[in-house]
Amino acid sequence: MTSSDPKPSSAGLPRTAVPTGIVDPVASARAELKAALAAIEIKGNVPRRVEQASQRGIRRARAFAGRNPIGAAAAVLGVAAAVGGAVWLIARAVSR
Repeated sequence: MTSSDPKPSSAGLPRTAVPTGIVDPVASARAELKAALAAIEIKGNVPRRVEQASQRGIRRARAFAGRNPIGAAAAVLGVAAAVGGAVWLIARAVSR
């Protein structure tokens, strides 16, 4: 267990939550600081957020392809045509 892992007594709380029932002002301030730093880390860790978003997108695309394979194939063809058209337009603009 590292210092950033939640303690077993607070297993039901997210890392960014401050446990209730802390009477000691020093312990309360430490808990608030720990929660604030965890929230900053979660918000500021852009590569991790991009990774999680891409994994969610992949799961959604696979679920959609499982439910509607023809629609998924049409979507892939549409995206490929749009990217191909954009590349063609850029190449044409650069060549002139």
